[in-house]
Amino acid sequence: MSFVQVLTAVDTQEHAQLIAQTVVEQRLAACAQVIGPISSIYWWKGQLETAGEFLCLLKTRADLYRAVEQAVREAHPYEVPEILAMPVSAGLPAYLAWVEGETAHASS
Repeated sequence: MSFVQVLTAVDTQEHAQLIAQTVVEQRLAACAQVIGPISSIYWWKGQLETAGEFLCLLKTRADLYRAVEQAVREAHPYEVPEILAMPVSAGLPAYLAWVEGETAHASS
């Protein structure tokens, strides 16, 4: 079994909480953490932008990535949201077993 941590940044804490709650309620992620506010600096449509955002970290199985991506896109207010999956190369076996168990009823 392989695991990923999916991250996305969003404009408000309310949007971040909605995304986090949605994926956990659907059992697409075992855990979601909301971090922020953070400061983001990026190019958008030819302009250098600075924005306050909140970061969501979603712990899940790699085979659920597409379903997580779809759920995040449906709840995300951005035209092109940041949705990145970082592979988990190692982790506490008991924690990874917990992630696997909590997402066992999700369909990929």
